[in-house]
Amino acid sequence: MKFDLHVHSDHSKDSNSSHEDILEVARKRGLDGLAICDHDTVEGGLACEKRAMELGFEITVIPGVEVTSSKGHILVLGVRENIEPLLSPEETIHRARKLGGTVIIPHPFKQSSHGIGSFEGLDIDAVEVFNSRCLFNNANRKAAIEAERLGIPGVAGSDSHIPEMVGQAYTEIEASKNTLEAVLRAIREGKVAPAGKNTPTPVILEQMSGSAKRKIKKRFGKFLKGL
Repeated sequence: MKFDLHVHSDHSKDSNSSHEDILEVARKRGLDGLAICDHDTVEGGLACEKRAMELGFEITVIPGVEVTSSKGHILVLGVRENIEPLLSPEETIHRARKLGGTVIIPHPFKQSSHGIGSFEGLDIDAVEVFNSRCLFNNANRKAAIEAERLGIPGVAGSDSHIPEMVGQAYTEIEASKNTLEAVLRAIREGKVAPAGKNTPTPVILEQMSGSAKRKIKKRFGKFLKGL
């Protein structure tokens, strides 16, 4: 089965993807499911899961969250409660486990996306060894080499912030059936394989430009408030 394990919806400040558009693109691309991992909130995943059921789409939506730890981002799949940001990676993962979460380290060596860096010694289920939004593949290659060295399964995700890129990268999952529980179990058991291709460079550059503009606007606003 094909799952995009890293998708952002409009519940992330840096994404404009509605749940309807995400689900429509996922269906057109032949995905069996996807994980909604908005920044520091599970609300997008829960809403998308509900919307898929309302539309009658045979797509499994995994509610998740991309948690901002003190050292970088951590994906937690299958949770329905928020995890406090800016905790240490160890404490973030501990709280994820208490909620029954499946833990994946995304783009660990991509510094521009708050990659966590080394993940050795962390209690994780998988590492994102192919993130389609990497402008250069050095970060992906380094993640793959390190995951293999440590014997940790590798997965892939689009890290999509616009609907058109949903499914650009995905994970082949060997699950007994297409249910939330079975898919998460297969990920934890390492029955996964990364697949897909890079997001086109113009799309990445456009999103980087938009992100830079938002940061400048935010800083300028704080400057004006301080006057």
